Amino acid sequence: MKKVFCRWGPLLLGAWCLLAPPGAAWAQRPGEPITLNFVGAEIEAVARTMGVITGRTMVVDPRVKGTINLSSERPQSPEVAYNQFLAALRLQGFTVVESAGITKVVPEAEGKLQGSTVTIGPSGAGSNQIVTQIFRLNHETPNNLVPLLRPLISPNNTINVNPGSNSLVITDYADNLQRLARIIAAMDLPNASDIEVIPLRHAIASDLALLVTRLTLPPPGGQGGQGLVDNAFRTVVIAEPRSNALIVRAANPARAAQVRSLIDQLDQPASADVAGNIHVVYLKNADAVKLAATLRAALAATPSTSAAVSAAAPVQAGPGGAAAAAAAAAAAQPATGGQIQADPATNSLVITAPEPQYRQLRAVIDQLDARRAQVYVESLIAEVNADKVAEFGIQWQGTIGKNGDGSIGLLGTNFGTGGNNLITLAAGAGSVAPGSGLNVGVANRTGGIYVLGFLARFLQQTGDGNILSTPNLLTLDNEEAKIVIGQNVPFVTGTFTNTNANNNGTVNPFQTIERKDVGLTLRVKPQISESGTVKLAIFQEVSSVQASSINSPTGLITNKRSIESNVLVEDGAIVVLGGLLQDEYAGNQEKVPGLGDVPLFGNLFRSENRSRKKTNLMVFLRPVVVRDAAALENFSNDRYEQMRAGQGAVQPAPSAVVPVQGAPVLPATPAVRGRPLSQPPVAPDPR
Repeated sequence: MKKVFCRWGPLLLGAWCLLAPPGAAWAQRPGEPITLNFVGAEIEAVARTMGVITGRTMVVDPRVKGTINLSSERPQSPEVAYNQFLAALRLQGFTVVESAGITKVVPEAEGKLQGSTVTIGPSGAGSNQIVTQIFRLNHETPNNLVPLLRPLISPNNTINVNPGSNSLVITDYADNLQRLARIIAAMDLPNASDIEVIPLRHAIASDLALLVTRLTLPPPGGQGGQGLVDNAFRTVVIAEPRSNALIVRAANPARAAQVRSLIDQLDQPASADVAGNIHVVYLKNADAVKLAATLRAALAATPSTSAAVSAAAPVQAGPGGAAAAAAAAAAAQPATGGQIQADPATNSLVITAPEPQYRQLRAVIDQLDARRAQVYVESLIAEVNADKVAEFGIQWQGTIGKNGDGSIGLLGTNFGTGGNNLITLAAGAGSVAPGSGLNVGVANRTGGIYVLGFLARFLQQTGDGNILSTPNLLTLDNEEAKIVIGQNVPFVTGTFTNTNANNNGTVNPFQTIERKDVGLTLRVKPQISESGTVKLAIFQEVSSVQASSINSPTGLITNKRSIESNVLVEDGAIVVLGGLLQDEYAGNQEKVPGLGDVPLFGNLFRSENRSRKKTNLMVFLRPVVVRDAAALENFSNDRYEQMRAGQGAVQPAPSAVVPVQGAPVLPATPAVRGRPLSQPPVAPDPR
């Protein structure tokens, strides 16, 4: 056994360690116990001694300064002595990290950056060594554990969260990581109990589920403060109407027992007399009048109904007992509406029925009184037009005869293609304009009158049009909706003029007018299937008044494009309903026979007109199913913000002369359910 010690000098000027120099041979066998006795020794010297004792290569960071006291009362193994050295360093803010076979003594704050051991499970490192350990959680959320574990970790070490793998990454001393592992194992438990089905004997499942849910909700604001509450596994109570049972999933077994006890206390008979109860059922979504008629028809078509009513009434003995029972049974038939009545004012049903029959009716009502899905239908009408016209013509005109008074003969070509001809322009004497395009002419003065002798006309015209209309509709499932965007135009259907001489020649004219909608009309009736597809009954029409017929004596002419069809579309998919692809060509040529056919020279005796018109019209449809309030809110907010942004982009430029500086803009939407509605929602967009 060797004894390693350090003693103070007589004047306490410093600590001197009696250590063997490097390279000196220790007379110590591997594992031989040693006794430590360092008093006021330099940390660097003690580290070198420990390296020699344990066979490690020790490197001391220059920032590690100071002295250390290290002693033992009895001999101990080198590993125990090394752990005692690590504990003494830890108390002074230093630590030891091992990397690539080298043991480095560094400040504690640098230990996590110098390459500590990384493990997933428990590590075999010493209790005073810094280790990085990954804790994978099975049930709990890592963000919920960070506020609990952060105070238990030394300030110089770290704790991080990886939400992707639901894990914690902690760097700290190995002995503290063992304590944290036990805490995490105790906290990482399922937050919800097993699903439990509780059958009811007297109460109605849908009514009791709503009441129990309200009683088990946490108070406003939650518990615990600082946003540490996780409501992902709150108590959930769902009604199962088919078996009249409640499905319960509680946050923990204690809460499940509380809910079970509450249900047992509420599941009691409504009254002692169960033969003639009157119940009022308030509807949430369905229409009371329509639902009452449906239930009456269902009860009238059920064979067991009359039998049940007959059995409920006592049968009197005697000759007239059978007839009286038959009359009572006929009077109690539900087809008369006596059992189920609708109250439109409160949208509720008043049901008079025994308890078993009332349960059966409530099960049907709960299924029919469900929130109906809605369908947002976007219709896109895209029309692209391209028109091209080219005209070329040369006309000649000359006079034959004497000058001055008398008859003048005319000789030449006269084509009507492309507007006014030579004679029309000459007779108009400047009041008649030539046709469109380039016009080159020469006029002769004959008898004091200017007569055109030559006219050449060149014209090329191009017109393009692009129209996009997007009528949108939101309607309930199986409910027809209609939107009309246009004008109400009067059409004359008849006229009358009274010219009877018996009335002293007075005239009393009048006209009969019928007004019709001209513009864009969309009528749609959607039907949502269980698979998510949407069946649509569509009628779409685009009409307009032809401009050339506005002042026509024969009346107005309307252009109409309509589609009426039934289609099946996937939710959110785009389908083409139909359209028009039209390519029209027209050509007209006027020429002098013989001369107009001469190559190159014949162009002087020819007038030609060509036109081509292309029309591409397609109608697209895109239905989006909106099943709940959140989806409807997101969809509406998206369109609201779209319109608000469009209004903000067309604000007038600031002007010091004109005092009106701003155009109206939709107000900003308020925050609902803790979230500003102005945030961009995840909603489909057809653009």
